Amino acid sequence: MSDEKRFYLTTPIYYVNDAPHIGHAYTTLACDALARFMRLDGYDVFFLTGTDEHGQKVEKSAQAAGIEPQAFTDRVSKNFRDLAEAMNFSNDAFIRTTEPRHARASQAIWQALMDNGHIYLGLYSGWYAVRDEAFYDESELADDAQGVKRAPSGAEVEWVEEPSYFFDLSKWQDRLLAFYDANPDFVAPASRRNEVVSFVKGGLKDLSISRTSFNWGVPVPDDPGHIMYVWLDALTNYATAVDYPDTESQAFSNYWPCDLHMVGKDILRFHAVYWPAFLMGAGIAPPRRVFAHGWWTNEGQKISKSIGNIIDPLDIVERYGLDQVRYFLLREVPFGNDGDFSHRAMVNRINGDLANDLGNLVQRVVSMLHRYFDGVIPEHSAGHRDADRDLLDAAEGLLETCRSRMREQAFHEALDAVWAVIRQANAYVDHQAPWARIKEDRVRTGAILATLIQTIRRIAILLQPYMPESAGRMLDQIAVDPERRAFANLGRADSVPPGTALPKPSPVFPRLREEAEGAA
Repeated sequence: MSDEKRFYLTTPIYYVNDAPHIGHAYTTLACDALARFMRLDGYDVFFLTGTDEHGQKVEKSAQAAGIEPQAFTDRVSKNFRDLAEAMNFSNDAFIRTTEPRHARASQAIWQALMDNGHIYLGLYSGWYAVRDEAFYDESELADDAQGVKRAPSGAEVEWVEEPSYFFDLSKWQDRLLAFYDANPDFVAPASRRNEVVSFVKGGLKDLSISRTSFNWGVPVPDDPGHIMYVWLDALTNYATAVDYPDTESQAFSNYWPCDLHMVGKDILRFHAVYWPAFLMGAGIAPPRRVFAHGWWTNEGQKISKSIGNIIDPLDIVERYGLDQVRYFLLREVPFGNDGDFSHRAMVNRINGDLANDLGNLVQRVVSMLHRYFDGVIPEHSAGHRDADRDLLDAAEGLLETCRSRMREQAFHEALDAVWAVIRQANAYVDHQAPWARIKEDRVRTGAILATLIQTIRRIAILLQPYMPESAGRMLDQIAVDPERRAFANLGRADSVPPGTALPKPSPVFPRLREEAEGAA
């Protein structure tokens, strides 16, 4: 398989000081849809997710729970593995930073940076936010109403003075700016790229990369009194998962550099500034792309523990259905922007897009085949009329449109394009009126329904990345061989042949009663 047909993508590894929420589900869902799309398009895909289990914040959370950090991380990490299973995510691996292989990889990157002259020992004095696991300059802080200094994230900061190793980040400004210029698609969307470039142009300071005030983390090589800064440890997971420091391994040779890191906008700086500098300093190729998506609000309100409006993805899946939730999250908001979750919007998407547009199309076409042709695809000359060709051509053109949108992580635009053809197919049914035409022209009616079956087949194959179970049920209803559901099978040669018997239709997307619009 050529290099062009391999694809490595990652979620951030999720911090194990809390339970999974809608933000975690959203990031991993986006990666899952892209991974499924690329696999169906013939790519050898490696899709990684996992948990970030070191650092002062985890140590404090474990103390508050009255258990050892390892026992705490074992318990909370499982919540994220359970979420992946419940959301039908197709990740190929789940990494934990408490794995021995990860300590080896983190120490190897540290040693490479040290050997290359990018690390030195000094004294750190400055503001640190335990919640963010991040250092802040005085100019970034603001006092709250009680006079407590807080970071831009709202996290309380504390003054820290301790011996520390430093990474010479101040020397990387020009090299990073040159890298961004040479790789204009490295940070996306464009608004986030502008933020990163502006930050780097504003000047960089050397970065403290070790701590001595706690010990839950990866020890610094040859100086175990220091623990590696959690972000240097955490970011290394992407290389650990493909066998670093064994750069001769098949996994590393196949998949590095990573094609896409998907992250929330709050951790973009770590991935788009620190990480490429660490990698280049260690003599490792940086990733090809970092995409930072937006945040969700809940019924117009910022989501926070204090308000008590955290959205549990498992709760909404139980209420609305898994594929319905997957569809809503990917379709409702232009990916990269902030978005608002509301129950009314969810109901409208389910009843409008899924039940009325898509579900009704499949149900009535398969039902008419059963009513008029005993559920058997008739002999036909589908595609011989202009209206047939227009619909078939529109469906055939969807693959290239979806490919281009998915390369840009524009999931909503890919779905918009599919729905344009679904609406065209519904209009075709209404205009051709097979229920009336069957009375006078059985052959033409067969051609109309065959045209629609071929269109539905293409639509359902293309919807598999977003709604895998529901798309699979649609393909079952039109008797598409499970071995012929890849994008390579979208051509007319793989049409459902005449004489194929279809199973009895059953609703794929039932309508929701309007009461479902009430508050959660």
